Amino acid sequence: MNMTAKTSYIFLAPGVEEVEATATVDALRRASIDVVTVAVGDNLQVKGATGQTIVADSLISKVNTSDADWLIIPGGDPGAQNLAANSDVRNKILEHAKKNGRIASICAGPAVVLAPLGVLKWKKATCYPGLGDAINANGGEYVKQTVVIEPGLITSEGPGTTLPFAIEIIRATKGQNAADAVASGMLVSGN
Repeated sequence: MNMTAKTSYIFLAPGVEEVEATATVDALRRASIDVVTVAVGDNLQVKGATGQTIVADSLISKVNTSDADWLIIPGGDPGAQNLAANSDVRNKILEHAKKNGRIASICAGPAVVLAPLGVLKWKKATCYPGLGDAINANGGEYVKQTVVIEPGLITSEGPGTTLPFAIEIIRATKGQNAADAVASGMLVSGN
């Protein structure tokens, strides 16, 4: 295990699925994982898919993800499309993937953001039901499963699978005991 904890980053664009963003951050912080919420755009306030406003920790123009642990890509409509349309997001993901950095994505994120970048090529991944063809079309293999784990990659289906998704990020980062402790404390079943 790496003794110096690295920071993880979760990208928030207008239209982000609020549950996927906030519940993931909540669970990771319970495990003492340093995670920074990053607004994509020039405003720390990001209006989500259901109209809730999330106040991010930083702007994308101010973060350096070169030494990131995880880059986390939530979904949402049009949140995932807005992430995919942002060149800073695309560049940070490609840079991170090129050096085998760890990436986690949920809902529309894997299909809309990661697949077109080639990040899922030769990997199994899941996403929001109905979007799996985008994974297959870009060289990946869509699997209909709550959470799919590949080396350096965790994907999940959507809002209702957010906590199992977050628990797997914790397991991969801090080990089984930390994952079990957070799952138990949050009453996440099936972990």
